[in-house]
Amino acid sequence: MKAVLHKAATRGHANHGWLNSYHSFSFAGYYNPERIHFGALRVLNDDSVAAGMGFGTHPHDNMEIISIPLSGDLKHKDSMGNEAIIKQGDIQVMSAGTGIAHSEMNANKDKEVKFLQIWVFPNKKNVQPRYGQITLDESKMKNNLLQVLSPNADDEGVWIHQDAWFSLGNLDKGIAKEYKLKGINTGVYAFVLEGDVTINGESLNKRDGLGISETDTLNISADSDARLLLMEVPMLN
Repeated sequence: MKAVLHKAATRGHANHGWLNSYHSFSFAGYYNPERIHFGALRVLNDDSVAAGMGFGTHPHDNMEIISIPLSGDLKHKDSMGNEAIIKQGDIQVMSAGTGIAHSEMNANKDKEVKFLQIWVFPNKKNVQPRYGQITLDESKMKNNLLQVLSPNADDEGVWIHQDAWFSLGNLDKGIAKEYKLKGINTGVYAFVLEGDVTINGESLNKRDGLGISETDTLNISADSDARLLLMEVPMLN
């Protein structure tokens, strides 16, 4: 087993006033040659956007982009004509493919919005851009690891152009779960949203990240009430 630990306090940080962002991997003005990506996982940004503010229209191409709101409401608009509000309990995905422009704004004038911005390298280039959004059944996360993303449009959750599987879980203190990796030559980047967990013997706290590869099983135990995101991705050569 290989493991890389990213404690919350070691992340890159940029506070622009309207945007307070923590970067698990090199992004914008934060560059760490040891933290460019974990396999196909390229970006994991923990963003807080001030009331009424947001990301104006900007382009992307050849990237799978996933947004997971943690609190508040995010207003999406894109060049394909999609307009939507995503909130806690939703997950949004975009395949940028040949090119897409979008904006993500705080839909509220009186409170901030917190969300995870995640980029995954695709396994196909120049695909037709697409947008997807679903509301998750939070009850299925209770002491369970709910699949919220996969490579298959017919599976539970959203889908992307990559052999990747994401799972979300809300675990009560004392609960233990086993996660079996689904792919070939994949690894898992675990990100603790709330609480404290131990994964394969490594103690993790809120907003810590742990990348594990060259194993087929994760043994997870909740040391307190905890919320956890698992991102299984191919380990790129």
